[in-house]
Amino acid sequence: MEKVEGRNQTPIVKFILLGFGNVPELQPLLFLVFLVIYIVTVAGNILIIALVVTDQHLHIPMYFFLGNLSCLETRYTSTILPRLLASLLTGDRSISVKGCILQLYLFGVMSTAECLLLMAMPYDWYLAICNPLRYDALMNGRVCCQLVAGSWISSLVGCAIVDIFFFQLTFCNSKEIDHFFCDFSPMIKLSCDDTQTLQLVTFTISAIGTIVPCLLTLTSYVCIIATILRIPSTTGRQKAFSTCSSHLIVVIVFYGTLITVYVAPTANTPKILHKLFSVFYTVLTPMINPVIYSLRNKEVNESLRKAILKLIASRKGIEP
Repeated sequence: MEKVEGRNQTPIVKFILLGFGNVPELQPLLFLVFLVIYIVTVAGNILIIALVVTDQHLHIPMYFFLGNLSCLETRYTSTILPRLLASLLTGDRSISVKGCILQLYLFGVMSTAECLLLMAMPYDWYLAICNPLRYDALMNGRVCCQLVAGSWISSLVGCAIVDIFFFQLTFCNSKEIDHFFCDFSPMIKLSCDDTQTLQLVTFTISAIGTIVPCLLTLTSYVCIIATILRIPSTTGRQKAFSTCSSHLIVVIVFYGTLITVYVAPTANTPKILHKLFSVFYTVLTPMINPVIYSLRNKEVNESLRKAILKLIASRKGIEP
């Protein structure tokens, strides 16, 4: 009740996203930087999707998950960057309360779905490396579709539960969100209602959707590495490590930045540094994932080379 009485009870219908400050000279530079990042991210992930769909050699569970991850990354970055680019270009930083909650919902869905997909990928390699004789039976097309569908459905339902509580909140006192997108912590501070139940529900769902997949992912890698180390052939060990090393890099980057922002103590961390960490996992990670997978994956590199040669040959064929 103290929280309610100590605030102006005039309901807020719009928020102001403060972004990266109000320095006019900096806005065009930020716009260009984020525009380039967005174009590269979308182009890179769409390229991965196109290669997985068109190349028959990539029609295996590993690349099925990779294609779905690239699709998710495209939607993930599109949840945040278009709105940020519009505000940098026009100077209009306002966003409706419902629009802010919707962005928070989409961001939560994409984040949770990515955690679950990143868990499914090492499970595929665990079966391939630790149980190769039963791999085809245990990891068939039906199982792959079930894992992907389960990731999306779980994310949609879990985040919808959180949003049901969010839509019941009244926001008052301040309408400024010191962030470049609608994140949970900055928004919850602006509510003039009791948010203990919402925070408990959010913590529970977040733990199930992020911490559990992270622990299962690490468990899979422990089993994978233990099995690889028992391979007598050096060439065999190198081939096995190269298969999962790209994904391990992605997992480390993704969970590392998430832990830095949401788990590690940040009371004394400057807000601008907090925003930079947020930029890394919301904007930069979706951009570098296609680069990591393409540079460290022979099959993807070979598929890309064939696609380029085929494109060159087709262009030469139509020239007069």
